[in-house]
Amino acid sequence: MAVATQSLEELSINAIRFLAVDAIEKAKSGHPGLPMGAAPMAFVLWNRYMRYNPKNPQWFNRDRFVLSAGHGSMLQYALLYLTGYDSVSLDDIKQFRQWESKTPGHPENFMTAGVEVTTGPLGQGIANGVGLAIAEAHLAAKFNKPEAKIVDHYTYVILGDGCNMEGVSGEAASLAGHLGLGKLIALYDDNHISIDGSTDVAFTEDVSKRFEAYGWHVLHVEKGNTDLEGIAKAIEEAKAVTDKPSMIKVTTTIGYGSPNKANTAGVHGAALGGDEVALTRQNLGWSHEPFVVPEDVLNYTRKAVERGAGYESDWNKTFTDYKAKYPQEAAEFERYLSGKLADGWDKVLPTYTPEDKGVPTRKHSETCLNKLAAVVTELIGGSADLTHSNLTEIKGKGDFQKGQYQNPNIHFGVREHAMGAICNGIALHGSGLIPYGATFLIFTDYMRAAIRLSALSLAGAIWVMTHDSIGQGEDGPTHQPIETLASLRAIPNLTVIRPADGNETSGAYKVAIERAKHNNPTLLAFTRQNVPNLANTSVEGVAKGGYIVFGDDATPDLIIIATGSEVNLAVTAAQKLTAEGKKVRVVSLPAWDLFEAQDAAYKESVLPKAVTKRLAVEAASSFGWHKYIGTEGDAVTIDRFGASAPGGVCLEKFGFTVDNVLAKAKQLLG
Repeated sequence: MAVATQSLEELSINAIRFLAVDAIEKAKSGHPGLPMGAAPMAFVLWNRYMRYNPKNPQWFNRDRFVLSAGHGSMLQYALLYLTGYDSVSLDDIKQFRQWESKTPGHPENFMTAGVEVTTGPLGQGIANGVGLAIAEAHLAAKFNKPEAKIVDHYTYVILGDGCNMEGVSGEAASLAGHLGLGKLIALYDDNHISIDGSTDVAFTEDVSKRFEAYGWHVLHVEKGNTDLEGIAKAIEEAKAVTDKPSMIKVTTTIGYGSPNKANTAGVHGAALGGDEVALTRQNLGWSHEPFVVPEDVLNYTRKAVERGAGYESDWNKTFTDYKAKYPQEAAEFERYLSGKLADGWDKVLPTYTPEDKGVPTRKHSETCLNKLAAVVTELIGGSADLTHSNLTEIKGKGDFQKGQYQNPNIHFGVREHAMGAICNGIALHGSGLIPYGATFLIFTDYMRAAIRLSALSLAGAIWVMTHDSIGQGEDGPTHQPIETLASLRAIPNLTVIRPADGNETSGAYKVAIERAKHNNPTLLAFTRQNVPNLANTSVEGVAKGGYIVFGDDATPDLIIIATGSEVNLAVTAAQKLTAEGKKVRVVSLPAWDLFEAQDAAYKESVLPKAVTKRLAVEAASSFGWHKYIGTEGDAVTIDRFGASAPGGVCLEKFGFTVDNVLAKAKQLLG
C-alpha cells in the first residue's frame, strides 16, 4: 500500500504503530503486538470521542483513559505525543524503558502526565476504571444541577485477554454491572494471543456472554484492524446506553502489519527485530525513518490541543454559571479539588481517659469514621461484605447503589481484590475524594497487589482492617494474621498503624486523613476484643510513630516496646516491676515508619541506645523486631499459625498475658 493512498486517519494509526515499533526496537525490550493491533480503536477513541486537554492534563472534567493492558504502554505514549501532551516528547519516546524515563515499561501516573493510573499487574486497570467511574457518578449525583452539569465525563478502558483472565477484573466487572455505571466503557482487544501462544490453550470461554451476565451492554466489532466506522458506531452506541456499563469486543490481530510475526506469541513481548521492522514498514507503506512522523500527521493529530482548549473553556463557563447560582455547593466542590480539608476537621476526633469504658479498637474506629464523615464529606467507601464486623458504615448516609450514587456507603461484596483496586481508582480520580476499604486483616492477602499499588502509585486510600491478631478467636488459623503485619510494613510508602486504644485510634485516623490528602495510603489494624483506654496515650504520639507511655526515668533498666492491644499488657507488667523497684519504660510503637521518619534526637529520647535490655510484645510474627530489640533483647511474639478457640484463650495459650511478659522481663533483667 503506497503512502499516498492512505487517509490522514490511516497515517495517524500507522504513526502510533511505528512510534511503538521504533521505541521498542531501540530499547530492545517491550510489547509491540498490542500497540500495532489496538492502534485503530485507540485512535478513533482519542481522535473522535474522548474529551481532554493536552495542555492541561489535570483539567477536572476530562474523560479518563485507562490502558489496563499496561504492557502495551507504547500505545499510550504514542497517543500522548501525537495529541500534543508536553509530558511526552519524541526524545522521551526514544528513552522508552530507560532510567528515569517518562516512558517506563508500564504506565505510571506519577511519572507521566496524562496517565491516570498505574497499570502493571493485569486486571488492575479495569478495576481502577470502575473506581474512576464510581467517583464520577458520586460527584455528579452530589453536585450536578439539572441545568448545570459540572461533573460529566466518561471512563474509557482498553483491556486485553490477560486482563479478562485475571480474577480481579471479574470481581470489578461484576460490581460495575450491579451498580449500572453507564459512564464506563471498556474496549476489549480480542486478539487471541498471550505469552504462552494462542489463548485456546487456557481461555476458551465466551467473554461477551460473561459480561452480559454481569449486567453489561455488550457490542462486537469483528474487523477491528480496519473498520474505523464500525469502532466509532460501537462507541456511539455504548455512550447511548446510560444505565449499564458497556464492553466493546474489538477483534484485532496482534502485531498487525508484521508479515511473519503477526498473530503469534512472538510479537507479544519482544522487539520485532531489524529485518522484520523493515518488512513491516514495507507492508504498511510506512517509508519514514525511525521516530519520524510526517508534519501533516502531527498537524492532524494535534488538533486535539484546540479541541481540548475548547472543552475546558466551555466547562469553565458552565462552572462560572454554577458558582453564581450555587455558591455554597461550588465552594465545597472547589475545596474538594484543592485537596484542602474543612477547617477544624480534626477537632471532631474524640479523646479518652482511663475512666472511659474499654471497647475494641474497631469500635473506636467506627466512632472516628462517623464523626469524621460529618465534616470530611469526601469520605466514601465500605467493606468487602463485612460491614457489621468491620463497623465501617457511615450511619444515616445511605448506600451507594444504582440511582443512589450520592450516598457514600459502598457494598463491595466478597471482592477484596476488586475493592482495593476500585479504591485506588477513586483516589486517583483527582477530585479529592478519600476512599476507604475494609475487611479482616488476614484478607489483605487477597488484595495485596492493590494495596501495594496504592503505595506505588500515590493513591490516598485508607485501608481499615479489623480482627488484627489471634485475639480474633474461634474462626481459627485461617482467619488469624501472624506474618501479615510484618509483610505489610515491608511495603514502601504504606504507613501501617496498630493503635492501642481510643486515643491512638483517633491519632491513627488523623494521620490517615492527612496522608490521603497528600496522596499516600494508610493501613489501620484494629482489634476485635476489648482494650482499656490507657493513661498516657495520645493523638500526637501516634503522629510520631512511637512514644513513651509509661516510665519517666531518663535511663531505665528495661524498655518494653509494644503495639496495639499488647500495650496494655506492657504497661501492667511495667507497673508491677516498678513496684518491685525496677526502672521500666514502656514505648507504644503503633507506626514503625512514622517513628523512623523522626529525627535522631527524638528517636534517641524514646529508645536510647545505651539501654540494650529491651522486650518487644506483639501478637504477631517476630520478623522485623530485631531492629528495635537488638541482640540483647527478647520478644513475646508468635511464629506459628494460630488456633481455633475463644480469643482470650488463644492469647493466654500463646503467652500474651501479664505474667508471661513479667517473666520475660525478669529474665532480661537477670
